[in-house]
Amino acid sequence: MALSTAADLVKAPLLYKGKVRELYDLGEHFLIVVTDRISAFDYVLEPAVPEKGNVLNKLSSYWFELTGDMMDNHVVHTDVNRLGDIVTDPNLLKDRIMVTRKAERIDIECVVRGYITGGGWRQYEKSGKVNGITLPEGLRKNAKLDSPIFTPAAKNDVGHDEDIPMDRMKELVGDALAIELQEESLRLYEFARDYCDQRGIILADCKFEFGMVEGKVILIDEIFTPDASRFWAKENYALDIEIDSMDKEPVRTYLAGTDWDKNSQPDPLPGQVVEATTARYVDIYNRLTKVV
Repeated sequence: MALSTAADLVKAPLLYKGKVRELYDLGEHFLIVVTDRISAFDYVLEPAVPEKGNVLNKLSSYWFELTGDMMDNHVVHTDVNRLGDIVTDPNLLKDRIMVTRKAERIDIECVVRGYITGGGWRQYEKSGKVNGITLPEGLRKNAKLDSPIFTPAAKNDVGHDEDIPMDRMKELVGDALAIELQEESLRLYEFARDYCDQRGIILADCKFEFGMVEGKVILIDEIFTPDASRFWAKENYALDIEIDSMDKEPVRTYLAGTDWDKNSQPDPLPGQVVEATTARYVDIYNRLTKVV
Protein backbone atom coordinates (compact mmCIF):
# COMPACT_ATOMS: atom_id res chain seq x y z
CA MET A 1 0.00 0.00 0.00
CA ALA A 2 1.44 3.37 -1.02
CA LEU A 3 1.20 6.39 1.29
CA SER A 4 0.59 9.78 -0.32
CA THR A 5 0.35 11.76 2.92
CA ALA A 6 0.47 11.21 6.67
CA ALA A 7 -1.63 14.26 7.50
CA ASP A 8 -4.52 12.11 8.75
CA LEU A 9 -2.23 9.80 10.72
CA VAL A 10 -0.21 12.32 12.77
CA LYS A 11 -1.72 14.38 15.58
CA ALA A 12 0.82 17.21 15.43
CA PRO A 13 1.03 20.47 13.46
CA LEU A 14 2.17 20.03 9.85
CA LEU A 15 4.91 22.64 9.33
CA TYR A 16 6.01 21.80 5.80
CA LYS A 17 4.94 19.53 2.99
CA GLY A 18 7.62 18.92 0.40
CA LYS A 19 7.46 16.83 -2.73
CA VAL A 20 8.17 13.70 -0.69
CA ARG A 21 8.70 14.60 2.97
CA GLU A 22 6.33 16.05 5.54
CA LEU A 23 7.61 17.90 8.60
CA TYR A 24 5.58 17.93 11.82
CA ASP A 25 6.21 19.88 15.03
CA LEU A 26 6.55 17.75 18.17
CA GLY A 27 7.61 20.66 20.36
CA GLU A 28 11.17 19.84 21.34
CA HIS A 29 11.76 17.90 18.11
CA PHE A 30 10.62 17.56 14.52
CA LEU A 31 8.91 14.51 13.10
CA ILE A 32 9.78 13.72 9.47
CA VAL A 33 7.48 11.37 7.60
CA VAL A 34 8.72 10.11 4.24
CA THR A 35 5.80 9.46 1.91
CA ASP A 36 5.69 7.42 -1.29
CA ARG A 37 5.05 10.49 -3.45
CA ILE A 38 7.24 10.74 -6.52
CA SER A 39 8.13 13.80 -8.57
CA ALA A 40 9.65 14.45 -11.96
CA PHE A 41 10.22 17.68 -13.87
CA ASP A 42 8.88 19.64 -10.86
CA TYR A 43 5.53 17.81 -10.81
CA VAL A 44 4.32 15.43 -8.12
CA LEU A 45 2.99 12.44 -10.02
CA GLU A 46 0.16 10.01 -9.46
CA PRO A 47 -0.02 7.37 -8.15
CA ALA A 48 2.46 7.15 -5.30
CA VAL A 49 5.10 4.41 -5.52
CA PRO A 50 4.84 1.64 -2.89
CA GLU A 51 7.93 1.10 -0.70
CA LYS A 52 9.67 4.26 -1.94
CA GLY A 53 9.28 6.16 1.33
CA ASN A 54 10.27 3.15 3.41
CA VAL A 55 13.46 2.73 1.37
CA LEU A 56 14.39 6.41 1.56
CA ASN A 57 13.87 6.61 5.30
CA LYS A 58 15.60 3.33 6.13
CA LEU A 59 18.55 4.18 3.89
CA SER A 60 18.97 7.61 5.47
CA SER A 61 18.81 6.07 8.92
CA TYR A 62 21.35 3.44 7.86
CA TRP A 63 23.79 6.02 6.49
CA PHE A 64 23.35 8.42 9.42
CA GLU A 65 24.36 5.56 11.72
CA LEU A 66 27.30 4.56 9.50
CA THR A 67 28.65 8.12 9.40
CA GLY A 68 27.78 9.04 12.98
CA ASP A 69 31.40 8.83 14.09
CA MET A 70 32.44 11.09 11.20
CA MET A 71 29.89 13.82 11.76
CA ASP A 72 26.98 14.48 14.09
CA ASN A 73 23.49 14.44 12.60
CA HIS A 74 19.94 15.36 13.48
CA VAL A 75 18.54 11.89 14.25
CA VAL A 76 16.97 11.36 17.67
CA HIS A 77 15.26 8.05 16.91
CA THR A 78 13.25 6.16 14.28
CA ASP A 79 10.99 4.14 16.59
CA VAL A 80 7.34 4.83 15.80
CA ASN A 81 6.25 3.19 19.04
CA ARG A 82 7.94 5.95 21.04
CA LEU A 83 5.50 8.45 19.52
CA GLY A 84 2.55 7.04 21.45
CA ASP A 85 -0.85 8.38 20.47
CA ILE A 86 0.67 11.10 18.25
CA VAL A 87 0.48 8.48 15.48
CA THR A 88 -2.91 6.86 14.87
CA ASP A 89 -1.65 3.92 12.79
CA PRO A 90 1.91 2.93 13.77
CA ASN A 91 2.02 0.01 11.32
CA LEU A 92 1.58 2.33 8.34
CA LEU A 93 4.38 4.61 9.49
CA LYS A 94 6.81 2.25 11.22
CA ASP A 95 9.55 2.36 8.55
CA ARG A 96 9.05 5.90 7.34
CA ILE A 97 9.44 8.17 10.38
CA MET A 98 12.43 10.00 11.81
CA VAL A 99 12.35 12.14 14.94
CA THR A 100 15.03 14.80 14.69
CA ARG A 101 16.61 17.68 16.52
CA LYS A 102 15.48 21.13 15.48
CA ALA A 103 18.37 22.52 13.48
CA GLU A 104 18.59 25.86 11.75
CA ARG A 105 19.04 24.95 8.10
CA ILE A 106 22.04 26.36 6.25
CA ASP A 107 20.61 27.49 2.92
CA ILE A 108 23.28 25.83 0.79
CA GLU A 109 22.91 22.54 -1.03
CA CYS A 110 26.32 20.90 -0.78
CA VAL A 111 26.94 18.89 -3.93
CA VAL A 112 29.95 16.66 -4.56
CA ARG A 113 30.71 15.29 -8.02
CA GLY A 114 33.05 12.39 -8.59
CA TYR A 115 32.11 12.02 -12.24
CA ILE A 116 31.30 14.60 -14.92
CA THR A 117 27.68 14.00 -15.83
CA GLY A 118 24.21 15.55 -15.57
CA GLY A 119 24.14 19.26 -14.86
CA GLY A 120 27.90 19.31 -14.33
CA TRP A 121 28.45 17.92 -17.82
CA ARG A 122 26.16 20.54 -19.33
CA GLN A 123 28.18 23.29 -17.64
CA TYR A 124 31.45 21.75 -18.79
CA GLU A 125 30.28 21.47 -22.40
CA LYS A 126 29.56 25.20 -22.48
CA SER A 127 32.51 26.61 -20.55
CA GLY A 128 35.00 23.93 -19.58
CA LYS A 129 34.09 24.73 -15.97
CA VAL A 130 31.69 23.47 -13.29
CA ASN A 131 30.62 26.06 -10.72
CA GLY A 132 33.62 28.13 -11.70
CA ILE A 133 36.08 25.24 -11.32
CA THR A 134 38.17 24.81 -14.46
CA LEU A 135 38.45 21.15 -15.45
CA PRO A 136 40.92 19.49 -17.86
CA GLU A 137 40.14 19.78 -21.56
CA GLY A 138 38.83 16.79 -23.47
CA LEU A 139 36.82 15.14 -20.73
CA ARG A 140 34.12 12.78 -21.95
CA LYS A 141 30.63 12.50 -20.54
CA ASN A 142 30.53 10.28 -17.43
CA ALA A 143 34.33 10.38 -17.02
CA LYS A 144 35.66 9.89 -13.51
CA LEU A 145 37.33 13.04 -12.20
CA ASP A 146 40.88 12.83 -10.87
CA SER A 147 39.53 14.16 -7.57
CA PRO A 148 35.92 14.82 -6.54
CA ILE A 149 34.83 18.45 -6.72
CA PHE A 150 32.57 20.49 -4.44
CA THR A 151 29.89 22.35 -6.41
CA PRO A 152 27.43 24.09 -4.07
CA ALA A 153 24.04 25.55 -4.87
CA ALA A 154 22.15 28.33 -3.12
CA LYS A 155 18.82 26.94 -1.97
CA ASN A 156 15.63 28.54 -3.23
CA ASP A 157 12.33 27.58 -1.61
CA VAL A 158 10.63 28.69 -4.82
CA GLY A 159 12.11 27.58 -8.15
CA HIS A 160 15.36 25.76 -8.76
CA ASP A 161 18.47 25.96 -6.61
CA GLU A 162 21.22 28.14 -8.11
CA ASP A 163 24.67 26.70 -8.83
CA ILE A 164 27.28 29.02 -7.33
CA PRO A 165 31.10 29.15 -7.13
CA MET A 166 32.86 28.75 -3.81
CA ASP A 167 33.58 32.49 -3.64
CA ARG A 168 29.86 33.22 -3.73
CA MET A 169 29.19 30.62 -1.04
CA LYS A 170 31.77 32.34 1.17
CA GLU A 171 29.92 35.62 0.69
CA LEU A 172 26.65 33.97 1.72
CA VAL A 173 27.75 32.01 4.79
CA GLY A 174 31.24 33.24 5.61
CA ASP A 175 34.68 31.84 4.80
CA ALA A 176 35.06 29.52 7.79
CA LEU A 177 31.65 27.87 7.46
CA ALA A 178 31.99 27.52 3.67
CA ILE A 179 35.33 25.74 4.04
CA GLU A 180 33.98 23.49 6.80
CA LEU A 181 31.00 22.44 4.68
CA GLN A 182 33.26 21.81 1.70
CA GLU A 183 35.67 19.65 3.68
CA GLU A 184 32.93 17.65 5.40
CA SER A 185 31.05 17.09 2.13
CA LEU A 186 34.14 15.78 0.37
CA ARG A 187 35.03 13.53 3.31
CA LEU A 188 31.52 12.05 3.44
CA TYR A 189 31.45 11.51 -0.32
CA GLU A 190 34.78 9.70 -0.31
CA PHE A 191 33.63 7.42 2.50
CA ALA A 192 30.39 6.53 0.71
CA ARG A 193 32.11 6.20 -2.69
CA ASP A 194 34.42 3.52 -1.31
CA TYR A 195 31.58 1.80 0.53
CA CYS A 196 29.46 1.67 -2.63
CA ASP A 197 32.40 0.46 -4.71
CA GLN A 198 32.62 -2.67 -2.56
CA ARG A 199 28.99 -3.41 -3.44
CA GLY A 200 29.25 -2.98 -7.20
CA ILE A 201 27.83 0.54 -7.24
CA ILE A 202 29.33 3.82 -8.49
CA LEU A 203 28.42 6.92 -6.50
CA ALA A 204 28.62 9.47 -9.29
CA ASP A 205 27.51 12.47 -7.26
CA CYS A 206 25.46 13.37 -4.21
CA LYS A 207 24.12 16.26 -2.19
CA PHE A 208 23.99 17.10 1.49
CA GLU A 209 22.14 19.55 3.67
CA PHE A 210 23.56 20.86 6.91
CA GLY A 211 22.12 22.72 9.86
CA MET A 212 23.23 24.42 13.06
CA VAL A 213 22.42 23.23 16.59
CA GLU A 214 23.90 25.23 19.47
CA GLY A 215 26.56 26.66 17.20
CA LYS A 216 27.62 23.27 15.81
CA VAL A 217 27.26 22.08 12.21
CA ILE A 218 25.33 18.82 11.83
CA LEU A 219 23.98 16.74 8.94
CA ILE A 220 20.24 17.02 8.32
CA ASP A 221 17.60 15.96 5.78
CA GLU A 222 18.66 12.74 3.98
CA ILE A 223 21.98 11.27 2.86
CA PHE A 224 23.03 8.78 0.19
CA THR A 225 19.53 7.86 -0.91
CA PRO A 226 18.42 7.48 -4.55
CA ASP A 227 16.71 10.88 -4.24
CA ALA A 228 19.89 12.61 -3.02
CA SER A 229 22.54 10.68 -4.96
CA ARG A 230 23.27 9.42 -8.45
CA PHE A 231 23.97 5.69 -8.23
CA TRP A 232 25.15 3.65 -11.21
CA ALA A 233 25.49 -0.12 -11.32
CA LYS A 234 29.09 -0.88 -12.28
CA GLU A 235 27.90 -3.21 -15.01
CA ASN A 236 26.08 -0.32 -16.71
CA TYR A 237 28.96 2.17 -16.65
CA ALA A 238 30.13 3.57 -19.99
CA LEU A 239 31.31 6.88 -21.43
CA ASP A 240 29.31 9.15 -23.75
CA ILE A 241 25.86 7.70 -22.95
CA GLU A 242 22.95 8.34 -20.61
CA ILE A 243 23.58 5.79 -17.86
CA ASP A 244 20.49 4.25 -16.32
CA SER A 245 20.43 5.56 -12.74
CA MET A 246 19.34 3.32 -9.87
CA ASP A 247 16.38 5.48 -8.87
CA LYS A 248 13.18 6.70 -10.56
CA GLU A 249 14.64 6.18 -14.04
CA PRO A 250 11.60 4.12 -15.18
CA VAL A 251 9.41 7.18 -14.56
CA ARG A 252 11.70 9.56 -16.44
CA THR A 253 12.04 7.12 -19.34
CA TYR A 254 8.29 6.65 -19.57
CA LEU A 255 7.54 10.39 -19.46
CA ALA A 256 10.20 11.13 -22.07
CA GLY A 257 8.48 8.68 -24.41
CA THR A 258 5.08 10.35 -24.16
CA ASP A 259 3.77 13.57 -25.69
CA TRP A 260 3.48 15.26 -22.27
CA ASP A 261 4.28 18.98 -22.61
CA LYS A 262 5.92 19.30 -19.14
CA ASN A 263 3.75 22.37 -18.52
CA SER A 264 0.72 20.62 -17.05
CA GLN A 265 -0.04 17.79 -14.67
CA PRO A 266 0.72 14.52 -16.50
CA ASP A 267 -1.65 11.58 -16.67
CA PRO A 268 -1.33 8.87 -13.99
CA LEU A 269 1.62 6.53 -14.37
CA PRO A 270 0.88 3.05 -15.75
CA GLY A 271 0.99 0.19 -13.29
CA GLN A 272 4.05 -1.42 -14.85
CA VAL A 273 6.04 1.82 -14.50
CA VAL A 274 5.09 2.08 -10.82
CA GLU A 275 6.05 -1.55 -10.23
CA ALA A 276 9.39 -1.11 -12.02
CA THR A 277 10.14 1.97 -9.92
CA THR A 278 9.36 0.15 -6.68
CA ALA A 279 11.72 -2.61 -7.77
CA ARG A 280 14.50 -0.05 -8.41
CA TYR A 281 14.24 1.42 -4.93
CA VAL A 282 14.11 -1.98 -3.22
CA ASP A 283 17.09 -3.17 -5.28
CA ILE A 284 19.33 -0.24 -4.38
CA TYR A 285 18.41 -0.65 -0.70
CA ASN A 286 19.29 -4.35 -0.75
CA ARG A 287 22.56 -3.76 -2.57
CA LEU A 288 23.67 -0.92 -0.31
CA THR A 289 22.85 -2.64 2.97
CA LYS A 290 24.19 -6.12 2.19
CA VAL A 291 27.20 -7.35 4.13
CA VAL A 292 30.33 -7.91 2.03
